[in-house]
Formats: sequence, structure tokens, C-alpha cells
Amino acid sequence: MRTLRPKDLPDFERPPVTETVLSLQFEPLPALNSVQIGRLWERYRSDFPYVEEHPPLEHVVERFDRGGQDPIRVTIEDRPLPLRVWFLDATKTQLIQVQTDRFIHNWRKVTGEEEYPHYDEVIRPAFKRQVERLEEFLKGQDLGTLKIDQCEITYINHIEQSGVWQQHGELESVFKNWSKRPMAFLPDPEDAAAHIRYLIRHNGEVAGRFHATLQAGWKTKDDSPVFIMNLTARGKPLNPQQQSGLDGAFSFFDLGRQWIVKGFKDLTTESMHHAWRIVHADT
Repeated sequence: MRTLRPKDLPDFERPPVTETVLSLQFEPLPALNSVQIGRLWERYRSDFPYVEEHPPLEHVVERFDRGGQDPIRVTIEDRPLPLRVWFLDATKTQLIQVQTDRFIHNWRKVTGEEEYPHYDEVIRPAFKRQVERLEEFLKGQDLGTLKIDQCEITYINHIEQSGVWQQHGELESVFKNWSKRPMAFLPDPEDAAAHIRYLIRHNGEVAGRFHATLQAGWKTKDDSPVFIMNLTARGKPLNPQQQSGLDGAFSFFDLGRQWIVKGFKDLTTESMHHAWRIVHADT
């Protein structure tokens, strides 16, 4: 029995989650260049022996002063964007991503057979240790401090047919907020997608935004249809005046995880819940 999981969260024996992401975004650290990232890797190398380079992610900040428009994306035009470096473990299921304004931890399925390592017992404490190691490195190398402006937690789910649906046009079999009405002329849809956003409130104040997207996809190994559901909570650290930036950031992760798990249950149908073997459905 998992003792750390909050009792009010829905739970599933067979959750469809294929990837989780915890991301800290902070004011850019110009001195955290490729040379310093190489030195940082030495601190993680025993657990993450592989390295890859990827294009950088944009600096994204949720805004609430423009009628709920998309979050702003900040790019720096007067200098070349640095690379984003991945540190990967031996199984390639866990990785750390580093760039001058982000530090990210991913868990993902590679073979499809991996067991999901739960947030409370594995993912959260592992990421907290990794961030603390980063802070020690920055301090020791005199590279600056983390001034966190956004926290982001994402769960990616691959929803298989599971005897509930057959074609991508059957979005109503998976997604509660979708209803298919008969059309006078149009046939059943070939496929469908959805994107819904909600404001996250904490202590009466807007603390962030919850994004839920659902789109059609295909499994690589056998071309069978799946729905890909991405659930993301993004916002600023909670109560920064009463907590350190890191404590406030992990408080937001906990709040965002609550929104993701409860939102996932709210947005999906009871037929899918049975397929995933819901354990309890407290909300």
C-alpha cells in the first residue's frame, strides 16, 4: 500500500500514464554555458551516464491579464540560443534536462512495459534531490541563484481502446466534455481533438492554469489507434513571501498534481475508469 499518496485522490491499478514531467523555469543564468553544463553533468554522471543535445525550449509564462489568452513566450533575439542538454539514465526511462533557464526531470516509458513510479514515493523526492544538487553546484561555481518564475507539471497519457472504443471519431467514449450529435449531412467524424483550460486557484487567488488536450495518435509497434491526453499545470511558486523559492515551487507541484489527477478523473468516462481499474474515486 502506498502510504504517502493523499487519500482524497482517485487511484487506478492500470493508469495510462506514459510520461511525467516536472519543470522549473527561472530567470536565465548566462554563466550556465555549455562548459558549465558539462561540469554539472559530472555531478549526475553516476546515475545519468548518457548525454544528448536538443534545441532549447521557449521561456513560457502564464498570464491572466489578457482575457485568458495563450501564455507569453519569451525569446532573446540578440544572442544565439543555448542548447538544451539531456542527462539520461542507463534505461533511458529517466532523464534530466538543463538549459540556462530550465531544469526538468522526465520519467517515460521506453518499451511500454515499465511500471509507473508514483509521484509521492519516487518522482517528487528524486527531483527535489536533483534540484538541491543543482543549487549546490551553482553556489560552488558562483554562477548565480535560481529565481523561479514558473513551475510546470505534466502527465502524458496514451489511452488505448481497452474494449471501450474503436475509432478516433468516438471521442465521447473517452472524454466527458464531448458529445456526438447526429448530423443531417455529415457522417461520423474520422477523428477529433479537444483543448480545455482552467484557472487554478489557491487561497482565493489565481495561482496558475490547468491545460487538458486530447488528440488522435497511433501506437508505433502495431499502428493501433490511441488517444494522447496531455495534462499540464503551470504557475508561479506558491506563497513565495512565506517560503523559499524551492519550497514554494514544490508546493505548486503538489497542487498541480492534485489538479491533474482529479481533473483526469473528471474529464474521462466511467467506462474508461473501469478499464483502468479504478481503486477509489474520492474527489
